Amino acid sequence: MPVLHVRFNGLAIASHSFDITQLIANNSLELPFVPKRLMGTKKCGFVMSDIEAKIEWDDTILPFQLDRTDIRGRVARLDGLLNTILGQHNYPLEVSAILAEAVILTALIGPTIKLRWKLSLQIRGDGPIRILATDYYGPQSDGEPARIRAYASFDETRLATDNGTAFEKIGKGIFGILIDQGTDMQPYQGVTPLEGGSLAACASTYFAQSEQLPTEFAISVAQSSTANEINNWRAGGVMVQMMPKASPFTATSDATESMAILQADDLVPEDREDGWNRAIMHLQTIDETELVGPYISPETLLKRLYLEDQPRVFPIQPVEFGCSCGPDKVRSTMSMYSAKDIEKMTAENGMVTADCQFCGEHYELDPKTLGFDAKV
Repeated sequence: MPVLHVRFNGLAIASHSFDITQLIANNSLELPFVPKRLMGTKKCGFVMSDIEAKIEWDDTILPFQLDRTDIRGRVARLDGLLNTILGQHNYPLEVSAILAEAVILTALIGPTIKLRWKLSLQIRGDGPIRILATDYYGPQSDGEPARIRAYASFDETRLATDNGTAFEKIGKGIFGILIDQGTDMQPYQGVTPLEGGSLAACASTYFAQSEQLPTEFAISVAQSSTANEINNWRAGGVMVQMMPKASPFTATSDATESMAILQADDLVPEDREDGWNRAIMHLQTIDETELVGPYISPETLLKRLYLEDQPRVFPIQPVEFGCSCGPDKVRSTMSMYSAKDIEKMTAENGMVTADCQFCGEHYELDPKTLGFDAKV
């Protein structure tokens, strides 16, 4: 009997087992479209011949717009990319879970940037989980996949003795977004305090504070497995954002000059409150299994949530793991050091070693090629 086990949020095990074929036969499981490899009996229209088959909408970002309410957003689903990122490190479960949340937020926010730009999410705190860092690389051209990489830094000793949630274990610190527009362009950076109880709440505050755009998120992270299969990570999320119009909070308004932290609801004009409130109300009804999938497509999820608001979808953006490290990047990073500094970094084998924190790639370089005194 095919059985699916799900552990939500990567923390407490809340396994839920069911017979997939029985749910399909009872019409209690909805699959919005069926790949040819799953086509089967006339009774059900199809049969799940392989429960472990990859679903075609994973590792994708689906942009959408609600035409009746001037609200835009994205639905993101990640599995293979997430497993690649987390599989490269031996993180404790709670570190993997909170890093996965940062990755799904990056997938939802990243398409804001233009082609070939880079968006980085940087979360730093004074707790045992010290750093969560992600990079989103915009596609090189239309139709090509975007790339994401991520890593976490933590204090294993403090982590074991801290009884807080994963978010609380980051401690006091900042949630920052950095946008690199390329050569000869000044990077943009915006930061907000680590408050609100979740990374999603921090992201919402960032958009209210730095962009003056009402924005809300619903995200979920899970480990799932089928019979005779190891646990795999999955993540899903929905982002909704009011499209910019004349706002009561502009760059010259007193509101942005005050020390108070703006929230999404502070920015909604009265004539658009009904549509925004309805969108948020529906967003709060999403079940975790609807977010992470894999048997409800993003299109079906949007119809369930926002059918009355006329959802319109745009071309899907595929996303994959990608790291920009390389020997030349290492040399560029170390170009600030003198020959004396490089000598101190040289190992017994006469080489300078470096490891990429994102992908784990190991480099051994001739010290003569490093630093501002390098001889190429």
